[in-house]
Amino acid sequence: MAVRGATETGTAAGEAPAGAVRLLVPASSANLGPGFDALGLALGLYDDVSVRLTSTGLTVDTIGADTVPADEAHLVVRSIRATFDELGLPQPGLALRCVNRIPHGRGLGSSAAAIVAGVVAADALAGSLLGPAGLLRVATAIEGHPDNVAAALLGGLTVAWYEAGVPQAVRVAPPAEVRPVLFVPSVRQSTEQARGALPERVPHADAAVNVGRAALLALALSAAEPAAGEGADRSKLLLAATEDRLHQPYRLPAQPASADLVARLRAEGVPAALSGSGPSVVALAVGGGQAAAAIGVPAPGFSVIPLTVDTEGARLQPLDSKG
Repeated sequence: MAVRGATETGTAAGEAPAGAVRLLVPASSANLGPGFDALGLALGLYDDVSVRLTSTGLTVDTIGADTVPADEAHLVVRSIRATFDELGLPQPGLALRCVNRIPHGRGLGSSAAAIVAGVVAADALAGSLLGPAGLLRVATAIEGHPDNVAAALLGGLTVAWYEAGVPQAVRVAPPAEVRPVLFVPSVRQSTEQARGALPERVPHADAAVNVGRAALLALALSAAEPAAGEGADRSKLLLAATEDRLHQPYRLPAQPASADLVARLRAEGVPAALSGSGPSVVALAVGGGQAAAAIGVPAPGFSVIPLTVDTEGARLQPLDSKG
């Protein structure tokens, strides 16, 4: 990950970091159908976070999230604290300003964005000591799984896994013709509740189907043109690739509106799946025509948000007067 932009920092050995930093962190859609706890796609919808270090105390100014705590329980604050602890640095005072554009509790990686914001901000203020692997490791330790944090850190389509207990991730940049369309309901769904619907064991045949679909999804979202042959059209590949037997069949019965919308989109030939654990739905439209078709599918109770794929991940921004 290349974190670019402006920051004002100053850290000497044994001293608390000082300065200020501002960054944008993208939303993300995990799983994308078959890629359970492995695949993530960064989306062009961003939280804007500014952190200024002070000598003591904590102030939190949050815009756009009325249920977020304005104290040490704030997830960005907790992530900053955890990163300074990881780096062995004293805990400074904090002045935090968050403009939250990513809806919370909708399966769009809002917690991952907050965690990545805190980890990247703290590391930048400390002099960028962790490196890409360290950022992923610390963020995953806080989040509990790497799929969303990998996408928020790296941008593009990410594949995450563990090697000897250590999170790893790689990314590819999907072609510009892939145009995600989000369908976001007003109701919320916690990841913990959604995970409670999953069985401890699944049939071997279902796991085998998902392996093939997940591999196909990574191919269909790569920048290369699909090879000539029957079914090689990217949209058709994505429609097949977003089928799932590991988590959606168990989660969708508790989310009937989302289940109905996924079915209706797919009936129109639009690749669609739950975004993360839901209740939002993501359509992976190919080209403007299919994006328009997705937007035209009736979706009562859902806000429809056409987006682009974010290909940069978390990045520093110029400090403003409020930063």
